[in-house]
Amino acid sequence: MILRFSATSPFVRKVRIAAAVLGLERDIKTEPADTLDASDSVRRQNPLGKIPVLILDDGTVLYDSCVILEYLDYRAGGGRIIPSAPTARFAALCQQALCDGILDAGVLRVYEGRFRPPEHHVAKWIEHQTQKMTRALAMLEAEPPGLDAPPHVGQITAACALGYLDLRFEGTWRRDHPGLVAWLDRFAAAVPAFAETRPPA
Repeated sequence: MILRFSATSPFVRKVRIAAAVLGLERDIKTEPADTLDASDSVRRQNPLGKIPVLILDDGTVLYDSCVILEYLDYRAGGGRIIPSAPTARFAALCQQALCDGILDAGVLRVYEGRFRPPEHHVAKWIEHQTQKMTRALAMLEAEPPGLDAPPHVGQITAACALGYLDLRFEGTWRRDHPGLVAWLDRFAAAVPAFAETRPPA
């Protein structure tokens, strides 16, 4: 399989960690993608021009990260990182959605700063995204994600979201979320792939 990737994408990091905890990392070759380059084939593989994209052995193309994680779980036998029992399954999927939402809001804040000149920044828009992140982090702090063996999709995504906040927002989340700080330390100790996939600064 081929994973189109960027080392700084938290959504790619989700896939790489999932593959590692499922023992599938040796089945996947990584190939860099430049989502801003109109000539990059990633735009033909995924019309949205987004990563991650996973190209299967038969040429089938899968995107986005949630779909890819579901496929990897299926390939590993099922019920490994996406629980089979309904209550646990939907709790894990909901947690994944919450943490993907943190990432979506964070990426939009980064893009606002990266692609629009300062005089065109929209403070109301930035605050709207910031409040999404604040509410989601408060919910996670009140009830930290837990740590299964292997970690489920919600826990993997939570770790990637917090890692992204460290990368792009200087870890300011840590000051007000000691429970999450402790949880991320436990996750990192239990899942070597978290350190192995740490993005470059």
